Amino acid sequence: PAEAPAKKEEAAVVEKEVVAQVTYASGSASPAAKKILNEKGIDANAVSGTGRDGRITKQDAVDAVPSMGTPPTHGSRDDSRKKLSMLRRKVAQRLVSAKNETAMLTTFNEVNMEPVMTLRKKYKDQFEKAHNGTRLGFMGFFVKAAVEALKRYPAVNASIDGDDVVYHGYQDISVAVSTEKGLVVPVLRNTQNMGLADIESGIRDFGMRARDGKLGIDEMTGGTFTITNGGVFGSLLSTPILNPPQTAILGMHKIQERPMAVNGQVVIQPIMYLALSYDHRMVDGKEAVQFLVAIKDLLEDPARILLEI
Repeated sequence: PAEAPAKKEEAAVVEKEVVAQVTYASGSASPAAKKILNEKGIDANAVSGTGRDGRITKQDAVDAVPSMGTPPTHGSRDDSRKKLSMLRRKVAQRLVSAKNETAMLTTFNEVNMEPVMTLRKKYKDQFEKAHNGTRLGFMGFFVKAAVEALKRYPAVNASIDGDDVVYHGYQDISVAVSTEKGLVVPVLRNTQNMGLADIESGIRDFGMRARDGKLGIDEMTGGTFTITNGGVFGSLLSTPILNPPQTAILGMHKIQERPMAVNGQVVIQPIMYLALSYDHRMVDGKEAVQFLVAIKDLLEDPARILLEI
């Protein structure tokens, strides 16, 4: 008789352990997972656990909530929340700073791309063969035109440092490159000494390494002027934001055929709108307009780029 209570107690303990094991295997949740499921009103028994002995992990709970684990489906009213990446946070800070701390203004012009397109079509195959597979694109022409225009209007190639304006005796062109993680702006150094092939090769290398996340911080700092090309995504017109501490940024856009008056005749020509955003504290409107006109003139008569006239 004295052993009966002990046996009953032992049986009760065993029964509790069995129940606990069954509950654990059928989907007990970790504290973090339980919190998510309770907040979202999801029954733990409806969730498949991938943890040890069927335990529901935090990731299992996240995956069970459509608005947390996957983007909302079309027509749903679920929300999807995702932390900004460090890169996007840095870019956002710089853009807000540029808007708040500069007297930014944008001027526009248009350029007839027919001469550059004709030249490119005529020589692109020879160019590629002569330069080990480097393709002749439009960016090379724009960089070369910008270099020549920056020599003529040094204020556009300057930067501000406290109460001082720093005029640079070289042209380091920042080229905006879009990646899945955000916008990066690597710098082509000493473009005044580079030929078209060097520029095109450099830009291609930047693009490939940017997509692989292999650009160094030193490669994205120190530019004196920026060029961004929204035209590759179909942008017809935009007002690019300055890349501090630089004075100006040139925006390229989509090439689109339009009727244009040429020698008294209306003809269809491939036209691109250009936008120059600049810091009015350092660059007067007259200089900005003349700079943009210089780029237009160089591109509409590309032989002048090579002759530097």
